[in-house]
Amino acid sequence: MASWTRWTLGCFSDYCPRALLEGHRLRPGHICLTYDRHSDLGEVASGIKASERRTAVAIADLEWREMEGDDCEFHYGEGPNESQDSDFPIEERSRLQEMLFLLGLETYQTQKLSLQDALQISSDSMKNWAPQTPKDLPWNFLRKLQALNAEARNTTMVLDLPRDTRPVEKESQMEEEIIYWDTAEDISADIYSFSELPTPDTPVNPLDLLCALLLSSDSFLQQEIVSKMSLCQFALPLILPDPENHYHTFLLWAMRGTVRTWGSQPPRVVGSFREDSMVLSRAPAFAFVRMEVSSNSKSQLLNDVLSPGHRQQDCFWHRDLNLGTNPREIADGLVEISWFLPSGREDLDIFPEPMAFLNLRGDIGSHWLQFKFLTEISSAIFILTDNISKKEYKLLSSMKGSTTKYYFILSPYRGKRNTNLRFLNRLIPVLKMDHSHVLVKVSSTDSVGFVRRVRAIVTHVTRSPCRRVSVEDMANAARKLGLKVDEDCEECQRAKDRMEQITRKIKDLETYCRDELRLQGEPWRKVAQVEKELCQIQWASEPPEKYRAELRHRLLELRMQQNDHDPSWGVQEFISGISSPSLGEKQYFLKWMEWGLARVAQPRPRPSPEMIFTLRPKHCGAMDFSEPFWPEPLGVEHFLREMGQFYEAESCLVEAGKLPAGQRRFAHFPGLALELLLKGLPLELIDGNTLSPALRWVTGLLKELHVRLERRSRLVVLSALGMPGTGKSTLLNTMFGLRFVTGRGRGPRGAFMQLIKVAESFSQDLGCDHILVIDSGGLIAGVRTEAGERFEREASLATLIMGLSNVTVVSLAETRNIPPAILHAFLRLEKTGHMPNYQFVYQNLHDVSALGSKPRERRQLLDQPSDVGRATVQMEKQGDGIQTLADLAFWDPEKQHIWHIPGLWHGVPPMAAVNLAYSEAIFELKRCLLENIRNGLSNQNKNIQQLIELVRRL
Repeated sequence: MASWTRWTLGCFSDYCPRALLEGHRLRPGHICLTYDRHSDLGEVASGIKASERRTAVAIADLEWREMEGDDCEFHYGEGPNESQDSDFPIEERSRLQEMLFLLGLETYQTQKLSLQDALQISSDSMKNWAPQTPKDLPWNFLRKLQALNAEARNTTMVLDLPRDTRPVEKESQMEEEIIYWDTAEDISADIYSFSELPTPDTPVNPLDLLCALLLSSDSFLQQEIVSKMSLCQFALPLILPDPENHYHTFLLWAMRGTVRTWGSQPPRVVGSFREDSMVLSRAPAFAFVRMEVSSNSKSQLLNDVLSPGHRQQDCFWHRDLNLGTNPREIADGLVEISWFLPSGREDLDIFPEPMAFLNLRGDIGSHWLQFKFLTEISSAIFILTDNISKKEYKLLSSMKGSTTKYYFILSPYRGKRNTNLRFLNRLIPVLKMDHSHVLVKVSSTDSVGFVRRVRAIVTHVTRSPCRRVSVEDMANAARKLGLKVDEDCEECQRAKDRMEQITRKIKDLETYCRDELRLQGEPWRKVAQVEKELCQIQWASEPPEKYRAELRHRLLELRMQQNDHDPSWGVQEFISGISSPSLGEKQYFLKWMEWGLARVAQPRPRPSPEMIFTLRPKHCGAMDFSEPFWPEPLGVEHFLREMGQFYEAESCLVEAGKLPAGQRRFAHFPGLALELLLKGLPLELIDGNTLSPALRWVTGLLKELHVRLERRSRLVVLSALGMPGTGKSTLLNTMFGLRFVTGRGRGPRGAFMQLIKVAESFSQDLGCDHILVIDSGGLIAGVRTEAGERFEREASLATLIMGLSNVTVVSLAETRNIPPAILHAFLRLEKTGHMPNYQFVYQNLHDVSALGSKPRERRQLLDQPSDVGRATVQMEKQGDGIQTLADLAFWDPEKQHIWHIPGLWHGVPPMAAVNLAYSEAIFELKRCLLENIRNGLSNQNKNIQQLIELVRRL
């Protein structure tokens, strides 16, 4: 039998003291079984601080002293009578273990669920299915979260059980419930068959699902979950409770990937938008907590404070939402955080600067450590309660000397007014309050006016001197209180130290690139130019042999100059980091490098989205596209590009017989890079500066991939092309859960590839084992004569990517504005007969109502080419009668579709809610793409050897 704090069993002649406290009277001869859902005392681990144990014991003592009666027999621990009774189980699963078993997550406690497990393609990827059992809920949540679905937290299940076989709904959801029955009716009744856990007919509380999933996930899946939740505008888990051993975890690492953009007041100008990691950005913090019972929902109040008057935003899950009243089983003690971020518009912004809002789930008396943490980091704490008694007074008196401001939101029981006033008057000098710190909210209170008052208090606190904290500052406070911080593991810290050694030497970006990344820049541009000329001569009808020999000699000289260099110290350290025998340390290192490089190599300020559209002329013909619109920030891809150039130079010399194969130093580089690809890092396929592929490097990667995948090497290549700023990368990330870089001016410059695994159970049906997804940089919609050399490079880029692809998604900003580089590629590929399946996607970035394929606009795209498109086509096929896209020989209305994707946001970012229609439209597009692959409407699927030959040919 379990310890007394979990189960209490006794026989009573007349009254059960615990039942008496709750107002229940039992008949003599009945058995009273009680379970205290929120009692933590019996499971206190040795790691918890002694001060917290003393506080918890004091609270329990105060509670039990109020009870009457001494005729209840309590069993502490494993008593001798229990061990002799074979009818009672020796060991009972803990509350957490029961929840994990219910959700099917118990197998992921030793081998954690990984990001690759969550992202693989299966038959369920093509179904818009609803969960039928609790074991479906974690996977349904992950799929919806990946798709930025605003309903991801809904845990409703579709059941097939007959109505009369479903369990009876519980009558009470009080903090402690009593289950009793008459032994005269069934003396052999198994009391342990009575479970308070959710049944198949009782959905799991969404917060329990989140906690169970995070406890079952590795650090990198946790980070992905938190990042997606941030995009969906959900409140983020900050302190993850462990109800089994009370070793609560502060999720600093999981929060690292949360990057947001916000505006500043006064009105926006160039550079007025700030993009920063929420872990590093400092802001005033305000905590909302509950003490004992509160008739007011603090989560609902938080949502009202964060939402503009015309639109409700449910950042925090609350009791008034669907399933919000379901009892929490393991999520009490969870601390959540959400931010208000200004847009820069005074007419829309509730507050003029970023603010952090924190929410403690559960009563502060049961979660004193978390409450103590909130008092250390908050500028003000709002305490919601119905009444203040002697017990609550003692609790709060221990906060004497705290610099945090305290505000009470009361909804007092009738007849408790004098008691509340007496204890409040005693607390005022202790907590340094005055009467303005006490707010009363009852059912008749004007909700709008009350929210306005809370906002005014928040604004008043920030205008006076107050602490401003980042999530890193919060983590330091958590460490001092004895909380575990997920980032403090040895692998993570070793990877961080190596990153800091590399980035510490970056003082000036241009100087660092010139001195440390020596094979890039001008040397690589010269090589790319020579290789391009060699390629053009190869396809000439009568190639001049003398000129070809000169080009080959020049190429060999350039490669010998590159090979004379050794990798710089920074590149060597990077190679050591990705060569670590520890897979976890390798992944930590790559993440640290991404963030470290982003911090030390910030590009120049970016204008607002509206200014970008203002600068873009109507026909895009007057802009100078000879140089990139944004500077290229330093990233991990530059270090991998440097490795690729060392490999290219060495391979070229070996092929020419200038270097013995036995003297190769860099032959293992493709294998190192492939490990990163298999773990979800996008690898560069085409360099964004020269728009040229490093042919030997790419083929080396594909050969390594062929060896590694062995029998599972059937590939489908899916690519995305189109205008810059049309959401291509976001579309792919949302569709498949990928990691392509997004954001203004941060999208891909050339082309990147990422590999998705197809589940073995589905690969035969789909016809492939993996999907290789290629994301390309934006193609400028300018006439080729005006864009000059850039057009030629973009046309080559589009031809190569589309030529490799089985399926291509063409992303457009305006229905009549197809980039001429894509039309040029269509015409080139039409001659080769290699025409993949194409899906045209029109993303309306501003209209949230657009959905589906609109026939009128579809005809507009097919029948009314823009002046730019017509000029390009006529230059390629003068006199051939090509007037519209539909005139092209490859066009097949049965295979090509026009998709209208609504905008991602409802309202003005950064506080806009995600648009459910966007997620639904992306899912339909994904299902169509997979159906086309399965039904053979795309080009014939390739194995890796065929892909290598295609790369060489194109």
